[in-house]
Amino acid sequence: MPKRPPLSSGSDIIDSVVRGSCRDAYNVLGMHGADEKYVRIQAFLPQADSVMVINSATGRDVGRLTRVHAAGFFSGLFESKTTPFTYRFRLSQRQWKWDLEDPYRFPPVLGELDLVRISKGQNWEIYHCLGAHPLKIEDVPGTIFSVFAPQASRVSVVGDFNDWDGRRNPMRLREPFGVWEIFMPGIVTGAFYKFEIIGRYGEYLLKADPYARYSQKPPETASVVWHSEEFVWHDEEWIHNRPKTNATDAPMAIYEVHLGSWKRVPEENNRTLTYLELAEKLIAHVKQLGFTHIELMPLAEHPYTGSWGYQPIGLFSPTSRYGTPDQLRAFIDQCHQENIGVILDWVPGHFPKDPHGLGNFDGSFLYEHTDPRKNWHQDWKTLIYNYGRAEVQNFLIANALYWILYFHIDALRVDAVASMLHLDYSRRDGDWLPNEHGGNQNLEAIDFIRNLNVRIEEKGQGAIAIAEESTSWPQVTHPVHEGGLGFRYKWNLGWMHDILGYLSLDPILRSHHHDMVTFGLVYAFKENYVLVLSHDEVVHLKKSLLGKMHGNRWQKFAHLRLLYAFLYTHPGKKLIFMGGEFGQEREWNHDLSLDWHLVEDEMHQGIQKLLGDLNRLYTSTPPLYQQDRTAHGFQWIESDDRERSVFAFIRYGHQSSRFVIVVCNFTPVPREKYRIGVPQGGRYLEKINTDANDYGGTGMGNYGQVMASAQPWKEWSHSVELNLPPLAVLIFEPASTKK
Repeated sequence: MPKRPPLSSGSDIIDSVVRGSCRDAYNVLGMHGADEKYVRIQAFLPQADSVMVINSATGRDVGRLTRVHAAGFFSGLFESKTTPFTYRFRLSQRQWKWDLEDPYRFPPVLGELDLVRISKGQNWEIYHCLGAHPLKIEDVPGTIFSVFAPQASRVSVVGDFNDWDGRRNPMRLREPFGVWEIFMPGIVTGAFYKFEIIGRYGEYLLKADPYARYSQKPPETASVVWHSEEFVWHDEEWIHNRPKTNATDAPMAIYEVHLGSWKRVPEENNRTLTYLELAEKLIAHVKQLGFTHIELMPLAEHPYTGSWGYQPIGLFSPTSRYGTPDQLRAFIDQCHQENIGVILDWVPGHFPKDPHGLGNFDGSFLYEHTDPRKNWHQDWKTLIYNYGRAEVQNFLIANALYWILYFHIDALRVDAVASMLHLDYSRRDGDWLPNEHGGNQNLEAIDFIRNLNVRIEEKGQGAIAIAEESTSWPQVTHPVHEGGLGFRYKWNLGWMHDILGYLSLDPILRSHHHDMVTFGLVYAFKENYVLVLSHDEVVHLKKSLLGKMHGNRWQKFAHLRLLYAFLYTHPGKKLIFMGGEFGQEREWNHDLSLDWHLVEDEMHQGIQKLLGDLNRLYTSTPPLYQQDRTAHGFQWIESDDRERSVFAFIRYGHQSSRFVIVVCNFTPVPREKYRIGVPQGGRYLEKINTDANDYGGTGMGNYGQVMASAQPWKEWSHSVELNLPPLAVLIFEPASTKK
């Protein structure tokens, strides 16, 4: 008869499991062959008074485990003719009994090829590997948890299912890849969890899952196991046409939205709308006004609501403030069915230092840069990614593709690109580290951005990236193979600051600042631009757009109408922040709904009606969008009338015979019989007059049309005589234009 092996694996190893310091728990727990006849089963189950082993195949008791440590470590030796055999535990505690599958009897799940690609930073679908994924193994339902933490001494998954006790479910380290994994039977969608990590220096860390698909509603911070039901998309036609929709010669009129404050339900404790409610109400509003796209301020989970999403922690987790991931997908699907594109603000530039986040993740500088001169954003008090690390680039690029492929996002507006590109961004001399050539360019970030845009072009099915970049960095929207950064568009923040500054001036002074209107055309065709009137301009004591305008109440509204018409006729795509469509009077507050009651006022109604008419004219008039990128699409008629602050220009379509004429009067002085040159004779239709009675204006105009005479004017062979209303824009189109 063979000699029985010793009862357990040694007191020191048992103590390490009980203390939670065992680095290789899979060599201790579970079933192990003791010799040719016996197997040993060991478990740490502090919740149990006694543990019975059940043969899963037969359902029969195999025997009882012996408690070998008072803290709840059990061990037992079993004779087995078929080594190993499948089993489960039957636990007893007082009068309670329940069955429990042993996580430590299951084999590794992650494949070698996936692990190699993760270690090389080249797994663009890494979110299919890391994180929490419900699945079945041997017909046992559960969840595979996996996390990249190469410097950790021990990693455990913790949650309600194990009383948040990190000693009970330490994970398996897949050496040499730095990935920890465990299959947890019985854990299904909806379970809360985190990773308890012992860092390289023995510190205990409790971290949310970087790849979590869903999270607890803030202020709670746990990750949530999530498995979407089979979601059926209905936007195949939209996705097929997306390359044309996102093309530079297509119209793009964007409505920028913060979902939490667009509209609230005051009678229900001022709650925010859900994704499904927004699918009904927001889409209808956007469609009625004629916008082509909705831009959503960041939706990645973030702990601090006041960051508006710009300090995210759960990059793969749509915020639970408004509903589930599938409900967000339903919202986007509905947008596409209504021919509305969806742009998402995406934040790869920095992340907050909250203890459950990415900072010091495994006790080392895993996601952030190691050097304090490169890893800390002094303005925002946040950490900066280490773009030079392949795994970090992989994490961020895979996240971008996740939003595009899994949520069908049409474009990512990349936040704070300037801070990524410049090593000395918002830093004093001595507080930043030059690159290897002694310059201030962040070469690692440049490489990341180019790699990002190449991957989006390769795999994004026509999706694009837009840069929020505030400097004169060259070739932001030029292709990577030409030495550019590869973005499709760049926010034109210079134009925004110039025109808002100009309209805040007393009109008497505008003749001295004439270049604030014309300067934007000096560089308008060097990049693909989006002209923006964004959320950043209506917060932090900056006033609302209406509040920025000079003059009395009537003049403020006239200025705002003028601003919108100038926006829609100037080269570049268009963006307006929510509330601007009806002339919100107060600054934006993320905790409050927009002031929808203002739309009952005639002046506010006029703003909304004008904006809808501008959107419809813009999207139906190719000269207003087809040649945004080229100087061939723009020509000045009058740019030097400083004394009267009048500007006139032409916008051309791909066909030079298709054009519109725009005339702007930036003073409150009406001007009769103002002559400008035009390209041809005939009748011109007044398509928009921002001073029309319907918009809240005086009604001064040209009775809907003017006739061009053969009288030459300056370099033009024909001319027209116009009545220019005060603080207004007129848009004309030749009556003979073929649609």
